[in-house]
Amino acid sequence: MALNFNQFAAEANTFLKEYSKEINLATDKEKAGRILSAILHALREVISVEESIQLIAQFPMFLKAVYVNGWTTHKREKVKNMTEFIDLCRKYSGLTSVHDFESDEIAENYIDTTFILLRRYISLGELEDIRSELPKDLKSMVYHNIMF
Repeated sequence: MALNFNQFAAEANTFLKEYSKEINLATDKEKAGRILSAILHALREVISVEESIQLIAQFPMFLKAVYVNGWTTHKREKVKNMTEFIDLCRKYSGLTSVHDFESDEIAENYIDTTFILLRRYISLGELEDIRSELPKDLKSMVYHNIMF
């Protein structure tokens, strides 16, 4: 199997351009990239390592790279609700979190939009598996406007 890094970069740029537009940041792909990364990193801390591996298997190469960047497999985060998940996203956004996740309402919109766009890569069965691992108050994160 030959690795075509130019193709991976092109796919990533196309996705990031669309993602930026969908979260109303069409002119700030850097911020959109930080938001995507923070959301994926927060998700991997909430679901099991086994589920993360199954999820990664469905991602294109550029999303695999984002998901695993800086990952260490340790004890999962105890997140009970959307507010705590947003706080975890802010943690992974780092110094730019105040700018990136301006309010809980905006952050929740970013999370919903992220899952909607990731749906093109994730099977319904995998979404159900992820959903089954989430706390009750986070389950809607996976199905909010995604399924139909």
